[in-house]
Parts: sequence; structure tokens; C-alpha cells
Amino acid sequence: MDTPDADGLLAEQLLRLTRRLHRIQKRHLVPIGITPAQSRLLRTLAQYDTPPRMADLAQHLEVVPRAVTSLVDALEASDHVRRVPDPANRRVIRIELTDTGRKALRELRSARRAAAEDILAPLDAEQREQLGGLLNALFDVPEGRRC
Repeated sequence: MDTPDADGLLAEQLLRLTRRLHRIQKRHLVPIGITPAQSRLLRTLAQYDTPPRMADLAQHLEVVPRAVTSLVDALEASDHVRRVPDPANRRVIRIELTDTGRKALRELRSARRAAAEDILAPLDAEQREQLGGLLNALFDVPEGRRC
């Protein structure tokens, strides 16, 4: 008789949880009119003190520059971001949030909290704390052992 593959089962559970989280997050983002990828780009933009270049965003998001271009195009069309020339080098284009983008960020924060509450509802406070510690342990892997 085969013994169950505990690590494989755990990996499958994590994948199922990730898909569920994505579905719930997407459901909460629909009323805002933002996709999860657009949400991530807006949140990343908010972390910069000065408007970043598209290359900076691509590097931070760990995606190819073309993916950022598509996201910026869509967000620019909906007036969430705008392209602006760099004051020091007019050939460089930077991406900045608009007032609409900042308003969307506030709405996104509420949507993310609601999505997290949906996911975490079955857990009590102690279980949530334990889960947070376990997730931190998975994220704090030494550089040489990361995928």
C-alpha cells in the first residue's frame, strides 16, 4: 500500500488556498473595476516617493516590461495613472498615480481587508496568529534555498 505524500498533499492544499484567495480577491475587486494585477501595480506605485520608471515597476513586480506596459495602458485609460516625463531627462517616462488612482487605492485597501476576512473567517485569533507565524517562516527562507 502506498503511503500518502504529506508534502505533496500540503503543496496541493496551498495551491487550492491560493486559487480560492484569488477568486475571493477578484470578487471584491469587481465593484472597483480593477483586476488583481492592476491592483498590485497601484499598490506598488504607492510605495514610491517619486514616480518610478516602467522598468522600475517591472523589476519590483518581477515581470517583463511588456506586462507593465499593458497594465499601465489599461490604468491610464481609466485615469488611475498617467505617464509623465522625467524632469531631469525628458526621454524617460515615469508613472504617477492620479487622484482617481489614489481613491481606488483606498477602496482597494477595504476590499483586501474584506477578502482577507472572508478567507480567515473559520480561524480564531490564536489560529490566525499561528498561521501568520507559519507563513513568515515560509517567506524567510535564506536566499540560497529560494526558488
